[in-house]
Order: sequence, then structure tokens, then C-alpha cells
Amino acid sequence: MKTRIHEITALGQSLWCDSISRSMIESGQLQGLIDQGIVGMTSNPTIFHKAISKSDDYDSAIEKLVAAGKSDQQVYESLTVKDVVDAADLLRPVFDRTKGLDGYVSLEVNPHLAHDANGTVTEARHLHKLLDRPNVFIKVPATAEGISAIETLISEGINVNVTLIFSLELYDNVMEAYIRGLETRAEAGGDVTRVACVASFFVSRVDSLVDGKIQELIDKGQGDLSPTLGKAAVGNAKLAYRRYKDVFHGQRFAAMKAKGACGQRPLWASTSTKNPTYPDTLYVDTLIGPETVNTLPLNTIEAVLDHATVAMTIEDDTDQYGAHIAQIERAGISMNDVTSELLDAGVKSFAESFDALMKDIKAKMATLETV
Repeated sequence: MKTRIHEITALGQSLWCDSISRSMIESGQLQGLIDQGIVGMTSNPTIFHKAISKSDDYDSAIEKLVAAGKSDQQVYESLTVKDVVDAADLLRPVFDRTKGLDGYVSLEVNPHLAHDANGTVTEARHLHKLLDRPNVFIKVPATAEGISAIETLISEGINVNVTLIFSLELYDNVMEAYIRGLETRAEAGGDVTRVACVASFFVSRVDSLVDGKIQELIDKGQGDLSPTLGKAAVGNAKLAYRRYKDVFHGQRFAAMKAKGACGQRPLWASTSTKNPTYPDTLYVDTLIGPETVNTLPLNTIEAVLDHATVAMTIEDDTDQYGAHIAQIERAGISMNDVTSELLDAGVKSFAESFDALMKDIKAKMATLETV
């Protein structure tokens, strides 16, 4: 049956699921989402923490790994790699049908490596080898060190999902790192046609932080900024898409494009609506367009299936949104400061989720050891 997700796909945007768990895979839920038009899947430490720590779905696997003498790190790796591999296998027909455009699943490097370029490269290579699937991404955060690692990984033909992008300037560096990685690979005689990369540009978190700052100024009577509420996140993404087109449909990418390389599609992440006064499909309806991905949590997928507005909107009113952002800047709210704060907070949040997950795995291992 044709769904709104299929209709959005027909406009050139791929919708992925921002969730993963063993129960989703084994119950048929993921296959059901694929049947409804979902063509990819993303994960992060917070998602795995919820899946593993908040259920007993993994207990039998943990018990076997404990009996085999595995360490807590090996247990974590075994559980997450199996989920990603199993999901990738379910999505493999999508990967084959779309000739490598979609059908991907992502696994993130240890978030404590966010400021360690060499450590990130080493772990990414390790995960890439363990996963052993063409339709997986290794997620790397867009810190300065992460961007350095991304260039190396792309040059080695490892697919990368660049995560935690908030700033337009940082996005420029991410695109450049991808192209430089391809150029290095091409110069060494490598195949650039089978390297995939997406740039995960986070959306709703921008409004969550900026709206609070705007409201503080409004409450202090410092100008009529109410028209700018709820505009920063969508505006930031629309301006990012304009930069994407300038780069990947321009001269900078022309030589790699001629060799058959694919562009680095922007992926809209963090697209569930945090503010209950905003429409629950706000960060879907306003950002639909060709050569983009939107990764959606399960509740947003349900909302999209039920009442998303299907229309080409990604380039609508970009200048107007840009004007709103300029007004926010003039009021004294620095988007550079905001996006730097969000990147730091994102890295910290994922590290905390990773640590909480490892603590829970150790506790489960201790409990199951005594059973």
C-alpha cells in the first residue's frame, strides 16, 4: 500500500528510522517499516542504552557471552554489531534496488573518542571490519578531530555518517573533508563510486536552545522577536541545503562527479518536535526535497504516516528564514556560539549515554553470572 512516506520518497527525499533494537528486528517491526517506505536506519549510544538497558531482550545473549568469558567491552560490541548487521541484512534489498543510495544502518564510534582523530580512525576501521557489510555507515562526530578522521576514512573507502553538525561553517568543513578524502582515494587508484557519506545536520535542538534565548529577550522587553520563534532550526537547515547544492552541483565536486562519485547528502537529524506548541511534523514538512535524508524516531514516523504534508518545501522561503536568523543575530544571539554549545552538549550527552550503558551491561553481567 502506498503511504505518505512513499510519496515523500517520490520527491527525492529518503526517510530513515532513528531507532534500533533487537525486538524491532526480530518481531518484524523493522520489516513493516520497510514495507511502509522506510529505507534506512540510524543508531546512537542513547538509542542503544534504551534498547539494551530498559529491556530483557538481550539477557540471554549477555549470559552466553559471560559464559564465554567476554569482557564488558566485548559484550557491548557483540550486542550492537549483531543488531546493526541484522538490520543491514533486512535493508539489503533496498540497498540493491537503489544501487547503493539507501538501505544503510549506522553504528557510532565510542563517543569518548570525539577529540581523538587517531583513535576514531582505529575504531572505525575495527567496526567496519566487524560489520563486513557494504550498507553500513560508521558514525563520526563533526568535531575538528572527527573531521580529520573522516577525510582519512573516506580515502580508505569506509562509509561515514558525519553526526552532530549544527553550524554552517562546520558543515563547509565536513563537505570539504569528504571531497578531499575522495580525491586522495582517486589519486591512489581507488574506486570512488562505492563510497557513501551523509552529513547529519541536527535540527530541533537548535530551536530548543535558540527559542529559550529569544524568549528571555522578549521577557526583558528587548524588541519584538516573537516572529523569529521556531525559525532558527528550519532556517539553519535550509541554508545548509543551499550550501550543499553550491558544492555538490558546482565546480568543486565536478571532477569527482565525473569519476562517478556520489554527493554527500544532507541528513536531517533530531527531527522530532520538542516544543508541544509546534506541529509534530514541523521538521519534516518544511524540509522535503531532492538528495536529502530525514531520519525519524518512531513517534514521528507515525505522525508522518498519518498527516505529513507532502510537498517540495526545502527551498521555500530560504531568504526569509535567513532574514529571521539575521534578526536573531542582531539581537545579540550568536549562532556560532549556539552551535558550538550544541556540539559540545551533543558529544557530552552521547558519552554519558555510553557510560550509562556500559554500567548497566556490567550490572547485567554480574547478575547473570550468579544465575
